[in-house]
Amino acid sequence: MTSSASPRIAIESFIKSQAYGLGFDLVGITQLGPAETSSRFEHWLERGYAGEMKYLDRGAEKRRDTRAPFSPAATAIVVGLNYGGKSPAGPVARYARGDDYHDVMTGRLDELHRLIERELGRDISGKAYVDTGPILERDLARKAGLGWFGKNTNLINPEIGSFFFIGSLVLDLHLEADSPFEQDRCGTCTRCIAACPTGAIIDERVIDATRCIAYLTIELRSAIPEDLRASIGDLIYGCDICQDVCPWNVSFARELSEDAFQSREVIRDRTARELAHDLLALDQPAFTEQFRGSPMKRAKLSGLKRNAAVALGNVGDASDIPALEAAAKNGEPLVSEHATWALAQIRRRNRSNMMAEV
Repeated sequence: MTSSASPRIAIESFIKSQAYGLGFDLVGITQLGPAETSSRFEHWLERGYAGEMKYLDRGAEKRRDTRAPFSPAATAIVVGLNYGGKSPAGPVARYARGDDYHDVMTGRLDELHRLIERELGRDISGKAYVDTGPILERDLARKAGLGWFGKNTNLINPEIGSFFFIGSLVLDLHLEADSPFEQDRCGTCTRCIAACPTGAIIDERVIDATRCIAYLTIELRSAIPEDLRASIGDLIYGCDICQDVCPWNVSFARELSEDAFQSREVIRDRTARELAHDLLALDQPAFTEQFRGSPMKRAKLSGLKRNAAVALGNVGDASDIPALEAAAKNGEPLVSEHATWALAQIRRRNRSNMMAEV
């Protein structure tokens, strides 16, 4: 006689095999319930570390319990999808070089949902979340056994590092949960903290987003504070520095295997200066066409031009002056102000170089 536990074990194994078959690199299962990190997250918000990301204030009540956003869901299937930590560093963070991960992962999680319903022969209420909704997905991922919170706040998996996206499929289906990841394998290492150019990691596992290059080049809609511009260097969209130096990524980050995340033509093999010139020359229709389906749309064209001007101000030379002068003269105020700043930086360097030669 078959034991009552057999079907449960079978469906969990089925779910994981199908998730891997859909291309996910990690998969775990956890029960929904009180979010362990919600109080720390709310304290982080209270301290103003979210900057202009006011949308994070919404849904606090639901965020405290992962059952609340989608009742009557009981279980979360949490997945990770590698985005190629072994790819060379560049002016655009690795996660943003290809297609939007929200679209890629949501489609696959929806397909996993359909496969589960087909296997069980009935409709199952559920919803996919990929960096959306009032859910602390890192919390769920740790509970599902996918990794631990690094000192740079990224979730780190001991087999593939931290260069992976997290997504969740919450279901009205009771499944056997995996063991949570309890160990902190960072030990005494503080390489990520020391490497941050702007000092954004103000304590272990605490980031002041208002100093983080990812925030400054993506989420910030206003002017980048002048005292932080030089530290941005030649980065135009996002930053991977705190991940690049992590020993777990040095040892275990993977090559990019997902076609959807391959660099699109407008970014591929472009140096920071080349990309900056391209962005400063773009008009809105061209931007819409070239960046359709790209996560880089989040910064909007004005934000990308602002970032391009800062990058040229940091690494440009006299040959970049005409493009910056055009941006300072014809750009909207946000772009014009940063282009004017960049021109001043280049001219100051030029004067210093001339004096050094005398």
